[in-house]
Amino acid sequence: MMHILVLHGPNLNLLGGREPEWYGRHSLDEINQKLLAFGGQAGITIETFQSNAEGALVDAIQGAIGKTDAIVINPAAYTHTSVAIRDALLAVGIPTVEVHLSNIHGRESFRKRSLIADIVIGQIAGFGTQSYLLGIQGAIDYLQTQTIKEDKTV
Repeated sequence: MMHILVLHGPNLNLLGGREPEWYGRHSLDEINQKLLAFGGQAGITIETFQSNAEGALVDAIQGAIGKTDAIVINPAAYTHTSVAIRDALLAVGIPTVEVHLSNIHGRESFRKRSLIADIVIGQIAGFGTQSYLLGIQGAIDYLQTQTIKEDKTV
């Protein structure tokens, strides 16, 4: 069974009350419930993890080796600052999709730069909670495509 790790970065534990004009009114628990339900319908296992600590997110990425087929990550504020998260994603080599609730390209100039955009298989931004679901679906499609390619080379 396919396993996808969904990582939520700093301050996302405050969703539902934090700047709802940008991030919506759904709490992180509500989002996670939607993700788990989606996984059940898709026949995949979804694991979620949130931390405000950069090192804990790096540990989660490293801990995914051998257990996770893909990562869907909303690095939140670390999108623009974390070389450590970038290096961890490169080191583990697990296909990763970057997601954001808001459209980071339509916001303040410092938010337009992502340190992981060039190393992930795709980026989805601006669709609220749907960004996560689209990211998971993108990861599933990517993994299925890779499996087909591998089968043809055998």
